[in-house]
Amino acid sequence: MSDVPVSGRERVLDAAYDLFCRSGVTAVGVDAVIARAGTAKATLYRNFGSKDELTLAFLQRREERWTYGWLIAEVMSRADDPRDRLLAVFDVLDEWFATPDFEGCAFINVMLESGVANTAVRRASVRHLATIRGFFERLAADAGIEDADAFGRQWHILMKGAIVSAGEGDAQAARRAQELGELLLARHAV
Repeated sequence: MSDVPVSGRERVLDAAYDLFCRSGVTAVGVDAVIARAGTAKATLYRNFGSKDELTLAFLQRREERWTYGWLIAEVMSRADDPRDRLLAVFDVLDEWFATPDFEGCAFINVMLESGVANTAVRRASVRHLATIRGFFERLAADAGIEDADAFGRQWHILMKGAIVSAGEGDAQAARRAQELGELLLARHAV
């Protein structure tokens, strides 16, 4: 355990991360965040300026922890072949869906909560989703798939659909998406 004190900014961001992941950004007010963080409202606004700025910091942290620190790291550790890595995505998702704290995709949730307005928060959500799609595109290119962009978009649709289906209660969502992924890979066999 570290004796280094945690800054007010980190306490607020950690509290927001937990609350936003579990309940969504719209449902969580700044009062709930500061209560969880054990800080004053001034600490939140001194460090973030607005709830939107806090949300942007949350999305960035989610990308660091979830996209890079967990999803991509897990996929890369499970296989060497790019095609096997693509399919491993669904193994990782299947395990995540079975956890009691499965909360869905924060990027999808925030994007949908943002509505259609072209806000900084919505743009950030879309950008973070594009990072995941770009990972699939790189795997597709490494696998020799000719139109890696189109394939990455299709794979991303499978992933997002599995996440939403799991949120609806489909315990087999990742396995169903993996079956469709196998068909898509067979279609693009080189």
